[in-house]
Amino acid sequence: MPSQRQLRTLLVGVLIGVVFVLFYTSSLRADEVKDERTIQDFYHKTVNGLKHKQPPNQAVLDQNKPKAVGHVPVDKDADGDVDADDEKLAKDMAGRLKAAEEKAKELANKKSPLKPDAPSEVVGKGNSAAGQDKKKERTGTGKDGAKDSGEVENKTESNEEHAVEVELNSILKKSPVIIFSKSYCPYSKKAKALLLEKYSIDPAPFVVELDQHPLGPQLQAFLGEKTGRKTVPNILVNSVSIGGGDDIAELDNRKKLVAKIIDLGQKKVEMKERSANSQKNN
Repeated sequence: MPSQRQLRTLLVGVLIGVVFVLFYTSSLRADEVKDERTIQDFYHKTVNGLKHKQPPNQAVLDQNKPKAVGHVPVDKDADGDVDADDEKLAKDMAGRLKAAEEKAKELANKKSPLKPDAPSEVVGKGNSAAGQDKKKERTGTGKDGAKDSGEVENKTESNEEHAVEVELNSILKKSPVIIFSKSYCPYSKKAKALLLEKYSIDPAPFVVELDQHPLGPQLQAFLGEKTGRKTVPNILVNSVSIGGGDDIAELDNRKKLVAKIIDLGQKKVEMKERSANSQKNN
């Protein structure tokens, strides 16, 4: 068991330790309060300095009405704030500048010796809008563009039809008997063999190979409209179709082909059957 002297020594040591801890913690708290006061003082001093040392005529942004990025407000009335008065002054100044610009243009136009061309007289010069309207009238564009385009197309078709009609009239003058054929068509070959080899026709029939003619398709279509026969062969006697290969073969079997052609030929056509020897030679 420790003696009383040892206990007193231990107690004194504990008291000294407690006093030291209390002293140290109180010093730390005092330092923190001192630092806080220093930071607060610095902040307030800085704000006050900015307020009192603001340069004259420096605009202050109105936070309630933020401007677009890049916009620099101007304090027109030098009251230290950008408000409705400044906006009104800015508008008035812009109006005066615009009026001055218009007046300057008017004076320049009066002094200029040149005048713009009259829109109604010039196409493509002077007034561009008038030029465009004139151009539309000439080229057929605008509201009536579709109509003009249709007229051009119809004109092209009529020219083509006229060319086909002229060509057909020229062909019909070649002979009273015309055979419209195609070189590869077996029915056409059959009709040509019957009319050119079995029979002797004077004047000789004129053969038109539509697959080799430059207007072949157009001629065939035109014949289809006029004669009602759209296929080949198509045999015409004095511009009258007597049918195709099967039709003339049937007439020949019934011994009516010669009479049919002579009758339609109006005595301008002579037709007789060739002899067996001449058929072999052909």
